[in-house]
Amino acid sequence: MQKVYGSAAEALDGALFDGMTIAAGGFGLCGIPELLIEAIRDAGVKELTVASNNAGVDDFGLGLLLQTRQVRKMMSSYVGENAEFMRQYLSGELELEFNPQGTLAERMRAGGTGIPGFYTKTGVGTVIAEGKEHKDFDGETYILERAIVADLSIVKAWKADDTGNLVFRRTARNFNPPAAMCGKICVAEVEEIVPRGSLDPDHIHLPGIYVHRLVQGEHEKRIEQRTTRAA
Repeated sequence: MQKVYGSAAEALDGALFDGMTIAAGGFGLCGIPELLIEAIRDAGVKELTVASNNAGVDDFGLGLLLQTRQVRKMMSSYVGENAEFMRQYLSGELELEFNPQGTLAERMRAGGTGIPGFYTKTGVGTVIAEGKEHKDFDGETYILERAIVADLSIVKAWKADDTGNLVFRRTARNFNPPAAMCGKICVAEVEEIVPRGSLDPDHIHLPGIYVHRLVQGEHEKRIEQRTTRAA
């Protein structure tokens, strides 16, 4: 099965439709699939539900899809650093489903492993628990969280072989593996595609069985917060 495509637009061809759910890897600007996000913007699909830890900044990454009003709902943990995200949410233009970071990651992982839901103590007694099933185990109360199964996963990796085995670089791994797992179709953008068999099996972070399409491209290395001091 051929998995390598010539561009982000080609890799997304036939996978996009209005009203779909997209799981996106990344944390802030670290490890975000910026080429795929730009291609989704250019495709013009709308009414999207996006599951991602946050939406980056206003003019880069998922912030681009907020600027063009293509996102209807965010499933996120953090809304800081993106003024347009906060503005749309506070004005009622954007639906937001808050998730603790660990819960969001586990919801994605569960979706990728065929687990429909799980119980967790995180969020009990807070607004996170409102409307969710509660159950006691050994005298402790837990809430039921449903798994996330996305129509499409978009992730960013450091290296891949042509079968889709992925290697992430340090903290850029973040939410990418669970996000990749939960998509019916997973598209990964990578900095380098290496020959088949050249990756040490012990160094592969995500096996190619989860990855359906690959695209290699140049990536911008932005710094989200730069703090300097006088010389």
